[in-house]
Amino acid sequence: LHPRRRLAASSLVLVPADRMVKISVLADTLKTMTNAEKRGRRQVMLRPSSKVVIKFLQQMMKHGYIGEFEIIDDHRSGKIVVELIGRINKCGVISPRYDVSVGDLEQWVVNLLPSRQFGKIILTTSMGIMDHDEARRRGTGGKIIGFFY
Repeated sequence: LHPRRRLAASSLVLVPADRMVKISVLADTLKTMTNAEKRGRRQVMLRPSSKVVIKFLQQMMKHGYIGEFEIIDDHRSGKIVVELIGRINKCGVISPRYDVSVGDLEQWVVNLLPSRQFGKIILTTSMGIMDHDEARRRGTGGKIIGFFY
């Protein structure tokens, strides 16, 4: 395909017409994992990789929703191979990343998760990325990244 021409600030800028821009790497990753889980796959390759994706996967692994994962450095954006164990029913991103105080956390748990017994909401806080139970224990709020159950 021919590149599209776009005039910007009196200079000619060439924009390839066949390039898509990835809006949310985390959303794409979680959707890929959910789809692979529904198909019954044992493992899935996720790309690109990011620090937030790795921290999110560490939380999922800590709570037993996925097996181990391996980060492959291809000197580009990186890839991650995740072992699936069949426990993910749904995982998703909350966009925009809403601010949540410790008091509001319970309402988000009620709204997002199917039961108090299982599932986690992942927050990014000043103390790092953690699940809602840990945030409540530490008495800190933050921004909601996503959830899984």
